Amino acid sequence: MTGCKLGVAACAMAGALAGVAMSVPGTAQDAPESLLPPGFDDPAPTPTPAPGPTPAPTAAPAPSTAPLAPSSAPAQGQPSAAPENIPSVPQVSRDELSRLPTLEELEDLSTDQLDDLLGLKPQYDIPPAARRALSQVGILAPSEGGLPTAGLARQPASLVRAVLAGTKGPLVSRWGHILVRRALASRYAAPEGMDPVEFAALRAGVLNALGEFTVARALVQDVDTGNWNSAMTSQALAAYIATSDVVGACPVVRLQGSARDDAQWTMLQAICNAYAGEGALAASQLNAAQSEEIAPEIDILLAQRHAGAAGRGRGGTSVDWEGVEEITPWRFSLANAVGQEIPARLLDAAYAGDNAGYYRLAAAITPSVPIAERTPSADIAAQRGVLSSSALVDLYSQVYALESGGGAAAARAAQLREAYVATDPVTRIAAMRGLWDGEAEAGVIDSFAGHILTAYAAARIPASDASAEAAGDLIASMLTAGLDRDAATWRNVVEPGSLGWALIALSDPEGSAVNAALVEDFIGNDASSDARKSAFLVAGLAGLGRISSGDVSSLGSQSGADLNRQTRWTRTIARAAELRNPALVALLAGLGMQGESWAQMTPLHLYHITAALTEVGLEAEARMIAAEAVSRG
Repeated sequence: MTGCKLGVAACAMAGALAGVAMSVPGTAQDAPESLLPPGFDDPAPTPTPAPGPTPAPTAAPAPSTAPLAPSSAPAQGQPSAAPENIPSVPQVSRDELSRLPTLEELEDLSTDQLDDLLGLKPQYDIPPAARRALSQVGILAPSEGGLPTAGLARQPASLVRAVLAGTKGPLVSRWGHILVRRALASRYAAPEGMDPVEFAALRAGVLNALGEFTVARALVQDVDTGNWNSAMTSQALAAYIATSDVVGACPVVRLQGSARDDAQWTMLQAICNAYAGEGALAASQLNAAQSEEIAPEIDILLAQRHAGAAGRGRGGTSVDWEGVEEITPWRFSLANAVGQEIPARLLDAAYAGDNAGYYRLAAAITPSVPIAERTPSADIAAQRGVLSSSALVDLYSQVYALESGGGAAAARAAQLREAYVATDPVTRIAAMRGLWDGEAEAGVIDSFAGHILTAYAAARIPASDASAEAAGDLIASMLTAGLDRDAATWRNVVEPGSLGWALIALSDPEGSAVNAALVEDFIGNDASSDARKSAFLVAGLAGLGRISSGDVSSLGSQSGADLNRQTRWTRTIARAAELRNPALVALLAGLGMQGESWAQMTPLHLYHITAALTEVGLEAEARMIAAEAVSRG
């Protein structure tokens, strides 16, 4: 038999057609014919054995029933089914034949594409024994600090869907951001009547909107790829691209195959083929994409560079930014992934444009971004709540360790070191003031980023009258890292009615009722715009239950805080708190804290957020949010 020269796929299809032809029966013979050799039909009788000892009698076995003849066998003397009764072979129309790929096209298909064409692609890429149930999805169990697993299981699906769909970020409060991230990452059973995959996709979408790309990536990875729907796939791709983890998307790209046909999906398929060892096919696909101009030239060149990094193909592709007018998430991701320098003019425009928050937060978590470029982005990420105080200190420590470092980041790193290691508190506080009030780029580095950076250094300053003048800033700095007990050591040092006093009154874990006269002193000394700090102080104290209801009315009138107005949101979060549901309260709090600055926050919202969080056992978060409001208001 000669070998097949049409290619593997063509041979497989030819073999399948041959199998169909072989299965058609021919005309039956007139009578059955024995297939045994002569002498096997009637074997010779067995010789009678010699008589021996007679065995003990045993029960006679039941007579066995002779096996029935197969139902498909024709009776003896009768012909098999007549040819006219045999079903006809299905016919293929000319239109169907015209849609079949040519031999050349078959040879160009990847293994995944061929499996998809022949209907052989599996639904799952994980063995049955390793697949995970969808009864609970999330990355933070209650034992790890997550919220209760059944917290949303009995809530109306329409309510949870509306809350998640309405939270589009960012949030005005850093501590509010941290709380909502915890709530979204917790391991939950899906709300009644909601598909668990839809629930996970909605949570991933909010995390992406908040700039929590690494958490969103971890959340989608908690669901087997074979269970993903289109919404989950879209959110997963957004997370993978934002983290410059393009290859991380390959399992779903290869499993879903031709589910999408947009330009980005086509380029991802080529990149994934390259990392699956099909470099020649990847190069062919990207060359075809370039010829057909399915995407701008720069996008395809970056894809070729990324595919070439797999070891074969276009690793030496030259990327030319000439004529490129803007950065997109795709370009930002692939350029950082392959170490391709992005022109400064494009980066500056991206960091100052409408989508600046996205690029800043993506740059802050991308290790391949040059450290001098990453530090201002990390400041923004820390202000939002994406990075912790300790993570920010670690980054500036790396800046200080670079002997060739220079510029504003190096100067801040040197000041930070002085804030930690100077011999006396006066010098350390002076170094901190340089970080709080030093030269800053508008919108990139402000005093709040400096307060986050110095949180642990501030906690090392002993509470004393000699440092009382800086108490307000020191306490505000400590509270950015949740160091409420360190801040409380200043309660007998701060001047009553001062900023430091107000922050301790809100954040002290052992706090008690607050004297209304001291609140009036604070209101009288408040120089903030529209007395916003005073209104937030009254709202926070009322929500925490640290002033009486009578004082709430009088102090609210003096500060301009109207806490009696009702809205649909206030009624919903109050009801969720009444039912002791921390998960729903946290998500509703995030819904009510959306905005770019504290100027968009109202005392009414702050009051209901702190009151609801306190009622469901999240008082620590309530205290930090209230203190942050007064500090930044």
